[in-house]
Amino acid sequence: MDEWLKLAVEVQSLAQNGLAYSNNVFDTERYQRLRDISVQMIACASDLPQEKIKDLFCCEKGYQTPKIDTRAAIFKDGKILLVHEKSGSWSLPGGWCDVLESAASNTVKEVLEETGLSCVCERLIAVQDRNRHNLPQYAYGVCKIFMLCRETGGAFKENSETTEIAYFGLDELPPLATEKVNEQQIKMCFDAAADKNWQPLFD
Repeated sequence: MDEWLKLAVEVQSLAQNGLAYSNNVFDTERYQRLRDISVQMIACASDLPQEKIKDLFCCEKGYQTPKIDTRAAIFKDGKILLVHEKSGSWSLPGGWCDVLESAASNTVKEVLEETGLSCVCERLIAVQDRNRHNLPQYAYGVCKIFMLCRETGGAFKENSETTEIAYFGLDELPPLATEKVNEQQIKMCFDAAADKNWQPLFD
C-alpha cells in the first residue's frame, strides 16, 4: 500500500475509534477534525471529490475492523465457475459477509444468490489481506476468504447482480473484476482443487 494512503488509513482509524469511545465533547471535536484531515489527505493524492471519499472512507461508526469477503471456488470437468457481473467483468461468486452468517454459510448464500446453484463448502483455500493482492487498494481493510465448494444442484436464475454463469479453464479466463479476484487467486484455487493435501494459505 502507498505510504501516503497508509498514513491516511491510520489517521482515519484512530479518529473513528476515538469517536466511538470518547465522552468528552472537546475530544470528539478533535477526532472529527482528524477524520476530516484523513479525507483531505486522500483527496490530495487522488482525483476523487472529498464528499465521495467521505462516503466511502468515513461512513462507519464503532471500532474499525476489516470487512470480510467470502469467495467460492466450484469446479466441474477441470474448469472453475465464474459469474458475469452487470459491470461486464467476471468474478468468483461471493461478497461481503452478512450479520449472522459464518464464512461458510455466507459463501453458500452468495453462491445461491448469484448463480442459482446450491453448494457445500468442503475446504478452506486461503485467507488473504485484500490490499496485498488486489487493485485498486482500498482505504479500509478487507479479509478475503476463499472456500473450495461442491455444487449440489440448481440452475442459473436471473438476479440483480449477475447476468450469466460459465465454467472456464485456467488458460481461457475472461476479463476479470480484478478488484474482487485476479488471475493469481484463481490459479491458487486450481492448485488447491488439485491437491488433496492442500494447506490453507494466509497472510
